[in-house]
Amino acid sequence: MAASETAPFGVSAAYKGGGGAAGARAHGHLVMAGRVHDALVFAAGAVAAVLVLLATASFMSPMPVTNLVAFRSPVSVSTSALDADVGSNGGPDAAGRTFYDDSRVSYAVGERRITGWDAKRAEWMRLRYPRGLNATAAGRERVVMVSGSQAPPCRGDGGDHLLLRFLKNKLDYCRLHGVELFYNNALLQPRMLAYWAKIPAVRAAMLAHPDAEWVWWVDADAVFTDMDFSLPLERYRDHNLVVYGWNKEVYSERSWVGLNAGVFLIRNCQWSLDFMDAWARMGPASPEYAKWGNVLRDTLQGKSDNESDDQSALVYLLSEHEDKWGSKAYLERGYYFQGYWAEIVDRLDGIAAKYEAAERRAGAAPLRRRHAEREHLRYSAGRNAAVKNAVPGPAGGGQSGWRRPFMTHFTGCQPCGGKPNEIYSKKSCADGMNRALNFADDQVLRAYGFRHAGPLSDDVRPLPFDYPAAR
Repeated sequence: MAASETAPFGVSAAYKGGGGAAGARAHGHLVMAGRVHDALVFAAGAVAAVLVLLATASFMSPMPVTNLVAFRSPVSVSTSALDADVGSNGGPDAAGRTFYDDSRVSYAVGERRITGWDAKRAEWMRLRYPRGLNATAAGRERVVMVSGSQAPPCRGDGGDHLLLRFLKNKLDYCRLHGVELFYNNALLQPRMLAYWAKIPAVRAAMLAHPDAEWVWWVDADAVFTDMDFSLPLERYRDHNLVVYGWNKEVYSERSWVGLNAGVFLIRNCQWSLDFMDAWARMGPASPEYAKWGNVLRDTLQGKSDNESDDQSALVYLLSEHEDKWGSKAYLERGYYFQGYWAEIVDRLDGIAAKYEAAERRAGAAPLRRRHAEREHLRYSAGRNAAVKNAVPGPAGGGQSGWRRPFMTHFTGCQPCGGKPNEIYSKKSCADGMNRALNFADDQVLRAYGFRHAGPLSDDVRPLPFDYPAAR
């Protein structure tokens, strides 16, 4: 799997492309680490005119492996719990034919277009959930997160350990918010390497999870740094695609760094299947791949190479077909749907201090009560209300204020490949990743009575009663 910044499948491979420092960029979703244009996107335009860096993201290896791992939080084991969760009418003896029984329906990209998907989903739901679909733990529409990493071991020292920590971070967030996680390191379409590999995985997830309203692609090197924040799904009720970006840069300027494709949310519907088919037709599995590279170079502002990459293709589709595709896309800038790590990591200690100060204020004693992890969402709501007026900035973080950033993306660091983009030092990436992961982990460990001894420490210490009032 691959994504524009960090490949979901942390595959490391050299890529011949134009425009970069060494002419090589690591792409991929597994560890999509660093597309320069990602850095530009995240820099909010401040250096967009100066740094047109070739992005690097771990390439997906064409190795035909089949390691698919799906996680569900929490795991139900009783028959009654399973019936409540997956439908009392499910199983191999279930009555009624569904799209799963149709040999013409293919999970693979490019083989055969799926039609009537909304009706197919609705019929499956009617047969499997005759009394309606139960709500998630968050009481909202079901979301399936998709991420992944390469199958072979990482080339960079400590890369596999970092991928494990990135995976743990996603598992923690999913467990706390009732989101299912599909973590994949198989190349589902052998020719769709690097950042293109995410499209087959997301498409397959839609078919595997007809009960999910949304599929959420998250690059492997993206860290959830606010465990309290929940996706504002109601905000996207009239849209089918959510991506971090700028309307002006995409639709007016048609800049190839006008958005970032390393994290996106896409609705499970016919529009989305058609959109991904159109997106995939601009990728390396298409006989017109070379043509699209030239079109993107000639059309998009600032693009100097003739490679058809996923991010440039996404900008082109939205801007060239605004009525068909762009009108249903939401370019999120209200919070850090994914934040550029270089803007964030040096501020995390200050952010933590402001949250602790807010919880020490008069009237905040209920938030300091020890509680079961299962109560996390209730305490999250209370904590968000408490910090709303005490800590400046938007919920989910942003370039102004001191609220926790929802997601911190380490574009350019390439933890699996081991060689960050030349504009970053290896130490700055390593310290930044450890700092962000520990910052997030402290929020999780609190329910277990511990926290890290320091921002970069692997050691932990017990929390005193009535923390953070007692330190």
